[in-house]
Amino acid sequence: MALLRAPQGVDGPLFFQKHGGAGIAGIRELDATLWPGHEPLLEVATHQALLGAAQMNVIEFHTWNATTRQLERPNRMVFNLDPGEGVAWPAIRETALLLRTLLQELSLQSWLKTSGGKGLHLVVPIVARWRHDVVKGLSQAVVQRLARTLPSRFVAKSGPANRVGRIFVDYLRNGEGATTVAAFSARARPGLGVSMPLDWEELRGLKSSAQWTIANTRERPSVHAAQPWAGLRPQSLNAAMKALGHRAEPVVPTVARTRAGRR
Repeated sequence: MALLRAPQGVDGPLFFQKHGGAGIAGIRELDATLWPGHEPLLEVATHQALLGAAQMNVIEFHTWNATTRQLERPNRMVFNLDPGEGVAWPAIRETALLLRTLLQELSLQSWLKTSGGKGLHLVVPIVARWRHDVVKGLSQAVVQRLARTLPSRFVAKSGPANRVGRIFVDYLRNGEGATTVAAFSARARPGLGVSMPLDWEELRGLKSSAQWTIANTRERPSVHAAQPWAGLRPQSLNAAMKALGHRAEPVVPTVARTRAGRR
């Protein structure tokens, strides 16, 4: 978990915290051997930890693509639709549908959520068999195919200058150590939008990525009843890798990391 803190509110200085959680009530520092060469990571796993984070002005909660039990093997692949200057909201919605269709052609189902800011996130749950670099490489190949198909609308290279009038389908969040804002997390920006899980049928009526905020989220039925991601399940990447010519061997977990993750 990475935490975005706003000690002086959303209009003041913001900073990310990935380590050193000992001073926040309920937040646990993980075993340092989980990620060799780095300081201990943070885990927010209890109600007390959430309250402690809120007390310390944490607004955004960002999660890894892997669990502590299998940190070297991600269990999801994330695509962030990042619009450039001049891109209208209907184009972002259409991009989500186009990317969903491409993923379906690669035998992958995706689940949708708002970012709470400007774009949308497509989440592909996967079987935890491959390294982060393999998953990142495959996600890049997906984005490159999309950009080659419609280069006037999509770009596979980051940077504001590259995506003016186009959408960067961000695959970089699939690298080791990269994080994505968690579902139901607020965003540290005016209006306090919420990253809201959606059913695909809701996309047509969605007016913006910040349509759901901390002011109206509790009015949403899925907060209290059945979740739109209830059918989420892990999927194999074999068919997608074969279709895109992306080959890689699944990672074999080390004994040290496996044991550390179970402490």
